[in-house]
Amino acid sequence: MDSLTQIVLGAAVAEAVLGKKVGNKAMLYGAIAGTIPDLDVLANLFTDTITAIEIHRGFTHSIFFSVVFALIFGWLISKIERKSGVGWKDWSLLMFWAFITHPILDGFTTWGTQFFWPFEYRVAFKNIFVIDPLYTLPFLVFLILTMFQKRTSPKRRKYNRLGLIISSSYLVLTLILKGITYGKFTDALQEQNIAYKQVQTKPAPLNTILWTANVETEKSYLIGDYSFFDSKPITFYSFPKNHQLLGNWIEKRNIKRLIKISEGWFIISEKDGHLFFNDLRFGLLNNNLENPEFIFSYKLTEKEGVIYAEETEKNREDAQKLLGELWTRIKGN
Repeated sequence: MDSLTQIVLGAAVAEAVLGKKVGNKAMLYGAIAGTIPDLDVLANLFTDTITAIEIHRGFTHSIFFSVVFALIFGWLISKIERKSGVGWKDWSLLMFWAFITHPILDGFTTWGTQFFWPFEYRVAFKNIFVIDPLYTLPFLVFLILTMFQKRTSPKRRKYNRLGLIISSSYLVLTLILKGITYGKFTDALQEQNIAYKQVQTKPAPLNTILWTANVETEKSYLIGDYSFFDSKPITFYSFPKNHQLLGNWIEKRNIKRLIKISEGWFIISEKDGHLFFNDLRFGLLNNNLENPEFIFSYKLTEKEGVIYAEETEKNREDAQKLLGELWTRIKGN
């Protein structure tokens, strides 16, 4: 999820653990803890693109990290806050819950997390977009209300508890909506006599009313969308896999790494004499069927027998146009 959401979650969880004893300091340390796992993005400054992708939401988003670094940070905070009357164990408990809830929440997004690192298994339920105002804003309002109550006030605990309950309930609701829309997509495929291998569904950006599906067939991928306000049948658009364009590159180590990262959901495109590896899981940046641009696309180059990947820059105009089209599409077909 986005940084603001993780800050709010970390602060609220920390308040539930230790707010009664240390007041807003619990929120402060919880907010800090909520941002620490995402510092793995700094890998972009020191490693190549593929390695940075592999690191993202890996070690720092694991149970192992949450346990070990909670003890370390808990000890450090206990030294800083000696006058608080709170010991190392309590500070460690605060940091653990603020750390562990970060990857748990991220596990509901499309990218997911390597929660069980070092085991190579990514948890990704794909039921909430990385930025969802309906999850974050009510949560933030209750956190602010909590912040302005006295440390021992019953209202303080009530507001914080309400924020946690409402945000968690919304998360459960998105799982239910995902189940409903999955049924809509599979029913549409059956009605249209489309043979397919597998289906992945996820919410469109910034909402849980409009959902999209990636459908794998023998030689292509189909992309369709469904809004709860729709009145017409679902339309699926076909995009050829073009995996054959890789030629013998498909045996190269870095290509295999990209395929593993994308979980096999990828399309190869060619433009201006260059090949591009498009991660299909995150969808399209535009609705141009003749010249589609994908949210995550990597330009492939070869140097001295090694394949390198460079993430393509996003077209801001296409993104702005897509947001406008998104709002129109949410209202139904």
